[in-house]
Amino acid sequence: MAVYVDPPLWPAHGTVFSHLVSDTSLEELHAFAEAAGIPGRAFDGDHYDVPERRYQDLVSAGAIPVEARILVRKLMASGLRIPARQRSKALTVPLLERWNSTLPGHEELGFELLERWGEDHRKYHSRTHLLAVLEALDLLTEPGPPARSVTLAAWFHDAVYEGIAGQDEEQSAKLAEDRLALAGLPEPTIHEVARLVRLTSTHAPAAGDQLGALLCDADLSILGAEPTAYARYLTAVREDYAHVGDADFAAGRAAVVRQLLALDPLFHNERARSLWLDAARRNLEAELS
Repeated sequence: MAVYVDPPLWPAHGTVFSHLVSDTSLEELHAFAEAAGIPGRAFDGDHYDVPERRYQDLVSAGAIPVEARILVRKLMASGLRIPARQRSKALTVPLLERWNSTLPGHEELGFELLERWGEDHRKYHSRTHLLAVLEALDLLTEPGPPARSVTLAAWFHDAVYEGIAGQDEEQSAKLAEDRLALAGLPEPTIHEVARLVRLTSTHAPAAGDQLGALLCDADLSILGAEPTAYARYLTAVREDYAHVGDADFAAGRAAVVRQLLALDPLFHNERARSLWLDAARRNLEAELS
């Protein structure tokens, strides 16, 4: 087990940065970073970005200095590396293309939403999650595209995110009502988008609510991920709630998992059930145990 750091060569924010990685586990990496006083917001999925002024401190604390190409090889060999397309910061262009195909002529609103989804305090509820929900909607509705109202609801469903369940969804729905009215959308469409956004606070659409079922299933599709991706999801969720103590977080998360396991059905769309239900129940039960 070892932690590695490459030279401070990567420019940003008026300085240059190094990358800090583990060749074994994220747990080892987080423990080292915490002991070294590296803030959690510096974590980017599989590494920490650390400014040049901290480089020598990290080496003195036990990080092994290596060339950048060696660090990348170590990270790849560990199995911890996240592909570029799964990184929130790398998704601006593909997401903006999706936005412009959904609501052409309103690029400024698309940029506002992307800025919101790219806020520094977001780890799981980031642009990566937004893209995953949009892709899940595509998968559940192919060969045709999703209805525009459900796609817009996906864009707005966590547009306001402070980690306060219920309040975030309500504020996101109000944001959708305001911005879509300014964009000139018809009142029935605005009402439907806001209704769908509010529905993501419970993930319990009424019987026959096909669009509500689609959005809820897409939003929860991560539950049916393979084990490595699910573990990354859990790590990111914990970082989203970094302001909550360990004991309180554990109690709150256990309550959320029990609530998800109690949902009947957990997934509403037949295709969603076939894709994700079995794996989701295994993941949730394993997490709870």
